[in-house]
Amino acid sequence: MMGPAHSLSGAAAWLGVGAAAAAWGEPMPWPVLLAGALICAGAALAPDLDHKAATISRAFGPVSKWICEIVDKLSYAVYKSTRKPGDPRRSGGHRTLTHTWVWALLIGAGSAAIATLGDRWGVLFILFVHMVLAIEGLLWRATRGSSADVLVWLLAATSSWIVAGVLDKPGNGATWLFDGPGQEYLWLGLPIVLGALVHCIGDALTVSGCPVLWPIPIGRKRWYPLGPPKGMRFRAGSWVEVRVLMPGFMLLGGAAAAAALGFI
Repeated sequence: MMGPAHSLSGAAAWLGVGAAAAAWGEPMPWPVLLAGALICAGAALAPDLDHKAATISRAFGPVSKWICEIVDKLSYAVYKSTRKPGDPRRSGGHRTLTHTWVWALLIGAGSAAIATLGDRWGVLFILFVHMVLAIEGLLWRATRGSSADVLVWLLAATSSWIVAGVLDKPGNGATWLFDGPGQEYLWLGLPIVLGALVHCIGDALTVSGCPVLWPIPIGRKRWYPLGPPKGMRFRAGSWVEVRVLMPGFMLLGGAAAAAALGFI
């Protein structure tokens, strides 16, 4: 699945969580709904950190390209060291380690730790990184070309500062779900985990499938490419993704947002 579809699915997923929370009588404060949707939209691009041509590899200039190269090599090393006889040989690490539930939990836990232990600067860092990715994913037509990078970074930095200021106000979400001492912003890890898992589900719908269950072995494979029957899969960037799934994510996200905010 391509970057824009991943981001739209991530935002829709978090808005769906907001709608479910409202239905259970525990509505999210609107800043949590907004910030979570943007973070989840950005996090839904992050598993492609193992792909040198992905949106995330270009999002932060040379720094993200360098990180992508490291993650690709790390993922490939993990694949080689854990593969079973049924797993095919491969030459790179794309759609391996970063496309698993293990990675989703680790990256979510790490982000939550940064947000809680890093105080305001930790929160701003998490927001900035995911705001950049969300802008790149959701506004893909406007951010094409390297000349737009600086504008994206400035917009993300400004948005992060404003959103953090709103969340800091009493009752606006700093202690949503986790209200114990030192647990402010612990919830920031949740949209990041959700975004990574939604990315894996999206890739599982494509022809290649996704090894999201690793390291749980299935038959003779540890990196089993989970997905629906092959007749129900599609190629990334195909008309199914662009004309069916992306509009569907927009409609579902809009309806979920309305429900989360109590309009329906």
